[in-house]
Amino acid sequence: MTTVVRRAARWNRPLMFLVSVMAVLTVITVVGILVDSRVLTGAPIWLKPFKFAVSFVLYGATLAWMLSLLPRRSRAVERAVVVIVAVAVVENAVIVGQVIRGQTSHFNDSTPVNTALFAAMGAAIMVLFFAHLVIGIVVLIQRIPDRVAATAVGWGLGLSLLGMLAAVPMALPMQDPGIEGIGGAHSVGVPDGGPGLPVVGWSTTGGDLRIGHFVGLHALQALPILAILLSRFATRLDERTRARLLVVAGGAYGVLTVLLTWQALREQPLLRPDAVTLAALAALVVATASATGLVLARRRRPELALAA
Repeated sequence: MTTVVRRAARWNRPLMFLVSVMAVLTVITVVGILVDSRVLTGAPIWLKPFKFAVSFVLYGATLAWMLSLLPRRSRAVERAVVVIVAVAVVENAVIVGQVIRGQTSHFNDSTPVNTALFAAMGAAIMVLFFAHLVIGIVVLIQRIPDRVAATAVGWGLGLSLLGMLAAVPMALPMQDPGIEGIGGAHSVGVPDGGPGLPVVGWSTTGGDLRIGHFVGLHALQALPILAILLSRFATRLDERTRARLLVVAGGAYGVLTVLLTWQALREQPLLRPDAVTLAALAALVVATASATGLVLARRRRPELALAA
């Protein structure tokens, strides 16, 4: 275990520093949830910084591992990483600072200070988006030698960008609830802070844009995990077939992200889809299954792959 931790620490020092800081923040926020009884928008006041801290632990660790696969160093990547770490620190500092003040960090236009802080967070996320995009471009240019890993990393980076974009509607004029001091919302068709799923808080009475945002962001972990599972348990499949299966999975994952966002924009709770949403989901399942079957039907036999 110690060897694994030491090896991980060398993946990318700035990102692993971020992971360490966010891990400490996770512990602090858990303590906050347990000892601070304050509630904000229907949830424990420390729940939002907890979720952000955990998210950045996963993001930083996964991105560091991905960059360790690159065949050579890149100055552009190193600079982008520094930007991402700085932005993450600023973002979480604002969120925690607002919790200490007893204020919401997102969509808060109640005072000039709150408006400025929310604007700074929005600008920081845009900077992170473009830094992440730079990393994705470099990864594509450098071509990770392992074809399966390269496919998983490329799709994971790209789909996580889609997940970031899925959050954009939250701050658009159409999401203005018409309440003084609030300039956006997670929920669609119902006020924020209403009945929601445990921990994540996704609305159970209306649409919720956080769902597509969450699913898209975590493609960064989902696709590499699928690649690892294929490499470990589908050893009879050649490398090309496994890479093609990842392409199918990545395409389906992207469509699912869009589908969940579309469902939310139509004011539907995740667990109460209408017939149109169910039909779209069924079409996605059929298309994914068909594409998977086609890929497997065209796979190369192990003995032929060895002969080639």
